[in-house]
Amino acid sequence: MKKQVTPNNDSQTEKQPIQNNSPLFKLFKDGLSDLYWAENHLTKALPKMISAASSASLQKALSAHLAETKNQVSRLEEIFNLLDEKALAKKCDAMEGLSKEAEGIVEQTPSDSAVRDLGIILACGKVEHYEIASYTGLKNLADKLSLESVSELLQQTLDEEQAAEQKLNALGFEDIINQALSEA
Repeated sequence: MKKQVTPNNDSQTEKQPIQNNSPLFKLFKDGLSDLYWAENHLTKALPKMISAASSASLQKALSAHLAETKNQVSRLEEIFNLLDEKALAKKCDAMEGLSKEAEGIVEQTPSDSAVRDLGIILACGKVEHYEIASYTGLKNLADKLSLESVSELLQQTLDEEQAAEQKLNALGFEDIINQALSEA
């Protein structure tokens, strides 16, 4: 028998328990599976970006994000466990596309250049925006499903993704652009 996910009782209105086989729960679980694939994929893609970057500060930021991403994979596994579901990855076409785009930028830019570093920053920014949108949606859905513990874990990751985006933007973006202009 499937586990029943029940909402908390502190809401003003009476809510029906969410069944694991309901279409809404399946949509939620599908989103988690999509992100699980995406985060696992990033643990393989980020080392390539780290080795392609020439800026020490960019390499350091990407290395820190790689460690964070590995923790996010574990957090998603914890969420699946809380839901009494097996952690299954569903191929994320969006992340695959963003990764291919980043690889293309690396291939099309001169090695050891500010242009390449700028391209990597721009590609990583797109990834962060995708992750922020995905985690925001799932966190909001977890709130509506009254899955408080799951929502808290999703919020932790969302906070990390937003901070990662801010770190990317603070990497001396203006300096890298000016350096890239001088290389042109």
